[in-house]
Formats: sequence, structure tokens, C-alpha cells
Amino acid sequence: MADPWLTIIGLGEDGPQGLSPASRAALAGARVIFGGPRHLALVEAGDRGQPWPVPFDPTPVLAHRGQATVVLASGDPFWFGAGGSLMALLSPGEWTSHPAPSTFQLAANRLGWRLEEVICLGLHAAPFARLRPVLGRGIRVICTLRDGAAVADLATWLRDNGHPGVRLTVLERLGGPQERITRGLPDGPIAAPVSAAIEATDPGLPGASGLPDDLFRHDGQITKRPVRALTLSALAPRPGEVLWDIGAGSGSIGIEWLLAGGARVEALETDPTRAARARGNVEAFGLSHRHRLTEARAPEGLTGLPTPDAVFIGGGASGALLDALWDLIPPGSRLVMNAVTLETEALVLDWSARHGGALLRIALAESAAIGRKRGWRAALPILQWSVTR
Repeated sequence: MADPWLTIIGLGEDGPQGLSPASRAALAGARVIFGGPRHLALVEAGDRGQPWPVPFDPTPVLAHRGQATVVLASGDPFWFGAGGSLMALLSPGEWTSHPAPSTFQLAANRLGWRLEEVICLGLHAAPFARLRPVLGRGIRVICTLRDGAAVADLATWLRDNGHPGVRLTVLERLGGPQERITRGLPDGPIAAPVSAAIEATDPGLPGASGLPDDLFRHDGQITKRPVRALTLSALAPRPGEVLWDIGAGSGSIGIEWLLAGGARVEALETDPTRAARARGNVEAFGLSHRHRLTEARAPEGLTGLPTPDAVFIGGGASGALLDALWDLIPPGSRLVMNAVTLETEALVLDWSARHGGALLRIALAESAAIGRKRGWRAALPILQWSVTR
């Protein structure tokens, strides 16, 4: 970095006195200083200060390319901060960064928590539902929050989403003269910047595939729990992998793909009502940032999607779709298809004879009342085909 024009500075609540000499020199020589109103006030930026646009947009920084420019962020700029947002717009030699202790570091040090055992989340610009996949008995989370009013909203969300027994600690203005730490909800106004430390005591989501059906909103058209578990086993999600979920229905397969470690889901659903319901399920699990649903029919809706590592066909299977998919998906990708009707089963048998793979016949029965006694009620059998392209 011979002569970077942009300096990214992590700022604590102790203001300029907590900065390194290099950070103070960059501030003194800056022609323009970007930051939140609180940041600009702490360093007394004056006429050189430019508050970030709302909603946040890092592109105004580029208008000053080549001029001495400072970007201020809270704590560590690359831990849920502006630093990461800027990187897509910059080359390595254009910038340098001077971090300060992050909110997460300060909170862990105040509470005596091992930071490597804590989940850190930035919820100042993300929904509380991001907590749902990670919370469970014994789990500790430190999360940043939007403002003081968000603390009560967080407590309500925790109560309404299976964690009424949570132990909550509210941490205000850490690292500065107005620092305050409160077990439970503080009385009176809560000052920003604010974060919350959560100790969960209630059980969270099961870790195995095949979540209970009643965790998803659906109209009856849902891959049922045991079949979903077998389907996820065949899809075999891995970190970094993309799933195409064709005929998403309730979205349950895509949701469980993400919970099991898959990176992203590209889903197609033609029915607008089901599409809206699936999006609601995805939002409820806090996974909207990793799941995109398009209201379109396959194969037309597949054009331009990121290359998949796995494909699930949950509805609308046809010979034309399989022909198109076989040409679209790369060698090594996995295809899983569940056939219920005789026509779709015939299609599966034909394609498996030509391309190999594994066939699994799934015949399930559940106990049901027969008068005053019980008997077995069989579900429609399913033929599952899984193949590697």
C-alpha cells in the first residue's frame, strides 16, 4: 500500500483520545471524513464531515478517489462494519485500516465470556430472526442493535419465539465515560450504541434434518418430515454449495438445506400464494439473506441463476425439464427427484435406466384411530431418484 488515499478508522466511545498516532494523523490530513453523526461529533469533523446516506450506501466515498479521505466506523471496521461494504469498490492499494476494539470484544471482556465460544451477530441492520437458527440451551450470543428502542423489541421477539427464559444483558456505550451495563431491561431511556448479550436457557431447533411440519406454514403441499430427512440426506448439503429448489412449495427443503450448512438457495415457484408463503417461512427462520425465490416456471426461470451444486425437483417434473436440466447443470452436481404419481414414476424409471443413480422407494405409514383402537394409515408411496451428473 504505497500511497492509499482512503483511511478506514475504528472509533471507540472514548473518541480521539483512544486513537493511535497514525489514526489521528490521517484525521488531521483528511479533506473529507465520512461517518455516522455520532462518529463525526466525537472527532469534531466540522465542515469536513459527511454523514452516510440513509439507507447506507458506500459509493459517495468514490467521488473523492485520489483525495485524502477518512471513513469512521465503530470499533473494528471489518466486523459488521463499513469496511467490508467498501471492499467491493476498492483495489488493495487504495486503502489502509486502523481498527479499535470491537463491541464484541468489549462486551466479552466486561462479561468474562470466552469470545471464541460466543456467536457474534450484527442485528443493527438485520432482523432478529437471524437468531432463530443459532439459539439453544447454553448458547451465548452478543449482538449489536439498531438503537435503544430495539432492546425491548428484542426481548419481545425472544419471548414470542421460544426463548422466554433467556438471560439478557444490555450494554450501552461500551468503552466510554457513559458506559452502562444492565442485567435485564434497563429503566428509562437506553443510549446508543447499544448491544445485547444473550444467554439462552430454552431448547432451540433440532440439529438433524426433518424438522416438524408444524414449524412451516403450508397448505398441505409440503415434503413431509421423514421424506424431507431422506431428501436432505440425498442432497447432502455442504458449506459453500448452492441448491436449485424447483417447485419450492412451502420452502421447507431450501430452508433445511441452509440450516444443514448449504450456502445459498435459488428457488422457483409458479403459484403466487405459495411463493409468498415460502418467503414468509424463509423470513421466519432468519434466512432471507441466503435464499432467493423467483416466481417462474422451470426451465425458463433457471436462466442466469448461479451454477448449482445440487438440484431438487419438488414439483412440475417433465421430460422437457429433465432434458434442459441435464444440459444446464455441471458434471459433479447432484440431482434429487421425488416421484408420487405413476406418470412421474415412469419418467424417473426411464431416466434412471439411461443415466444411473440410486432409486429408493419410500413407503410410510402412521398410526391412526380405527374406532376405539388404532391401525396403520399408509401414505402414498414415493420413488426417490438421486444421481450425480
